Amino acid sequence: MSKQTSIVALLTAIGISVLGAACSNQPSDSTAYSGPIVKTEPAQAASDKGDQVVTGGDLAFMNDAAPGGVAEVEMGRMAAKQAQSSEVKQFGERMVVDHTKAGEELKQLASIKKVTLPAMVNPKHKEAMEKLSKLKGADFDHEYVTAMVADHEKDVAAFENAVKAGVDADVKAFAAKTLPTLKAHLQMIRDIASKMDHKATP
Repeated sequence: MSKQTSIVALLTAIGISVLGAACSNQPSDSTAYSGPIVKTEPAQAASDKGDQVVTGGDLAFMNDAAPGGVAEVEMGRMAAKQAQSSEVKQFGERMVVDHTKAGEELKQLASIKKVTLPAMVNPKHKEAMEKLSKLKGADFDHEYVTAMVADHEKDVAAFENAVKAGVDADVKAFAAKTLPTLKAHLQMIRDIASKMDHKATP
């Protein structure tokens, strides 16, 4: 009986030892939850949870906005140098500042979304720039103001459409952030155009 008791005690001790070893190999509470905690750290500031794919209308909007902004900056520089009206000069300088800023933000968005933006202006803007480059004074003012009214009417419509009909959350956010600036530009250039028309009226 004493021998059997010893065997039982030995087996019990072995079982407890094995069970203890198994328990000691289990991860602690802090280790078990360290994975999910790390994963919740945002990899980027994308509001659509990291979706990198931009297609359809969103992609077309970005590809149109980029060269359009470059053209606005270049023509703004021309206005600052070649315009006769101080208001037109100031408007041109405003275009350089505002559209350069918007262009940089669009480039950052394109980098996040892995979109390669067009590097050159489109043919329509290139033609307008070539025409303006040959003008000075009042002739330049008239041509530039007319072009800026048309461009900003188109820009406002395009950005409004991106806000309403866009799919990608980040593209929509960029459009919504930039839209008030474009509307302000449109109002400014319309006011300048109205003053010019009044001066031209006998």
